[in-house]
Amino acid sequence: MQNLSILVVEDDADGQAVMATLLEHMKVNVDIAADAAEAEKFLFQSGKTYNAAIIDLALPDKNGWEILAEIQTHSQTANLPCIAVTAYHTSKLREDAITAGFTAYFAKPVDGTKFLRELDSMLN
Repeated sequence: MQNLSILVVEDDADGQAVMATLLEHMKVNVDIAADAAEAEKFLFQSGKTYNAAIIDLALPDKNGWEILAEIQTHSQTANLPCIAVTAYHTSKLREDAITAGFTAYFAKPVDGTKFLRELDSMLN
């Protein structure tokens, strides 16, 4: 997965560290946004192009659903694969996330091996 760039939108420092470690282990370039406002700067103002966004559904300023909706409405990011992560897992929530347009869904704590395997198949 070399030469890929992924935006991680996660407000929890431990969650940020876990995702960064997993992705950097796979030689992925990672940007971390601690909230929706920071994510919007990376996505819509930085000029960077991402191969995927990993979005926590529970954030302090906007939730992951709102960020997904913004991504889907911008022409430059409309086709960006978005992966939902949440500590508040239910099978209904998983179904709702996929229906809303998330490409994948993971409950926290994330199983690193399964996560990287699915991410690799999604992006390659």
